[in-house]
This record gives sequence, C-alpha cells and structure tokens, in this order.
Amino acid sequence: MKDILDACCGGKMFYFDKKDSRVLFQDIRNFEIVLCDGRHFEIKPDIQADFTNMPYPDNSFAMVVFDPPHLLRNVKKSTFAEIYGSLNSKSCATGYQHIKYGALPNSDWKEMLSKGFTECFRVLKHRGFLIFKWNETDIKVSEILKLTSEKPIFGHISGKRANTHWICFMKE
Repeated sequence: MKDILDACCGGKMFYFDKKDSRVLFQDIRNFEIVLCDGRHFEIKPDIQADFTNMPYPDNSFAMVVFDPPHLLRNVKKSTFAEIYGSLNSKSCATGYQHIKYGALPNSDWKEMLSKGFTECFRVLKHRGFLIFKWNETDIKVSEILKLTSEKPIFGHISGKRANTHWICFMKE
C-alpha cells in the first residue's frame, strides 16, 4: 500500500511528478480527450473509484489529498457518471472546465462532499494529514467546512482571484 492517497486526482495538474510512486491516484473518471482548443487532456487513475465509497481498509494512508469537484452542474445524480463515462479521445467537449475539474450535481452536493470527507478521514491513519483543496467559484469554503466535524489546522488562499483554498487537517 502506498503512503498517500489522492482521492480524486483528475488530471494530476498540481503534481510535480504525475507518476509519483508514493501516491495512489484515484478518480471515478478514466478518459482521454482533445479539448476544443486542441489540447490533449487525460484522467488516468491507478484505481477507478468513487471518493464517497472507497475500497480501502480503515487507517490505510499517512496522507490523503482531497480535491473534489467544485463546480455545480444541473444534472440528475443517476446520469452524472454517464456524462463523464461517455467522454472519449475523439470528443471535442465545450465544457472544458467541467471536464478538467469535474462537477457536482446541484441536488445533493452537500451529502456527496460530506460522505467524501467521512471516507477520507476513515482511510487516513491516526495523526495522518488530509490536504483539502477547494475553489470558491460556486460555493464558499465556509459552507464546505460545515460538512465535516473535523477542524482544520491551517489554510492558505491562492490563485489569480484568491479563491482557491488549501487547507490542512490532522486526524486525531
């Protein structure tokens, strides 16, 4: 078992090494696509799994990275996976932000993210660290932090508009 889990790795965009052997890369999506501007983009996780129901034993990882989708999309939960499952390398999708970053269904995003936090803390070892990344494009970070009873240690705001938050938790 690796020491670090990235629970929803997406395109691994913030990694210095997208094949870092210390990290188990997980995402519900697995596809390659050519974006409308001609750029190649891929999501190729080591494990394809849902961050709300992960296939790992309790207390498995020293660190968990949790960078869930932050954009809302008006779709039914039942068709949500089908949208991302239908992407392929011959597509030229227009919603590149949803493709790159994923999207939350409007109807039950709070429940989805709450389950995600619960699962991340479940698979995290005692005194392990959860690194949480959130962008406030559609939902304020203050609303997201209400979805877990765990208390963050520190955080940092970054990005062009200072709306990306990096927050560190430690499992007690």
